[in-house]
Amino acid sequence: MKAGRAGRTGRSGRTCLLLTALTATTALLAASAHAQASSDTIIERAARAYQQLSSFQADFRQVIADSMIGTFESKGRLLQAGTASFAMRFTDPNGEAIVMDGEYIWIYTPSTTPGQVVRTPIPKDATYGPNVLAWLLTKPVERYRTRYLREDAVGGRSADVVELAPLDPTLPFRTAILWIDRSDNLPRRLEIQEKTGTNRTLVLTGVMINRRPPPNAFTFNVPSGVRVIEQ
Repeated sequence: MKAGRAGRTGRSGRTCLLLTALTATTALLAASAHAQASSDTIIERAARAYQQLSSFQADFRQVIADSMIGTFESKGRLLQAGTASFAMRFTDPNGEAIVMDGEYIWIYTPSTTPGQVVRTPIPKDATYGPNVLAWLLTKPVERYRTRYLREDAVGGRSADVVELAPLDPTLPFRTAILWIDRSDNLPRRLEIQEKTGTNRTLVLTGVMINRRPPPNAFTFNVPSGVRVIEQ
């Protein structure tokens, strides 16, 4: 009798353990599904906010880290209006620029390639130009697998941190992490791991939206003595 009761108790205990495990698994799956839905919602909201802008301006600080060539820091002003007008004008290194003027992309980096500026036609889909914000916030849920990482802050502003992993293997990066401001749903920090092994960090401050860009903001004037390299 005692042995029988012990056997029944053991079976009952195992059943309870099994139910507990199933409950825990269900809770984990539900939490995972909620996190996925949350990350998709956050990044879709950011995409809508970004796509509705008539212009975007911000000061930027960029850090490019490569184990082979070292770490390089730069800063300047970023401007965008529409899909084909974009400029990163550097104050450090001073005078360097990446400009989309509506027809061409101009890349002027005399600190590394003195005496020349590269000019190339804007791609048919301007999303694939040098504007990394457009890369990440154009149809993001269709193009990336999203994952919610954590809550954080940038410059004292609350942000949600979301990771994007490309579904298209031809894209030139493995992952991108975005800090999405909770007030205006726009990015304030980006960390991109490129396929080359380079890690790029871009921090945006002094954000202004829907302001008229300065005159000639998207015009590149070739400096005297600099030759144009067509690509």
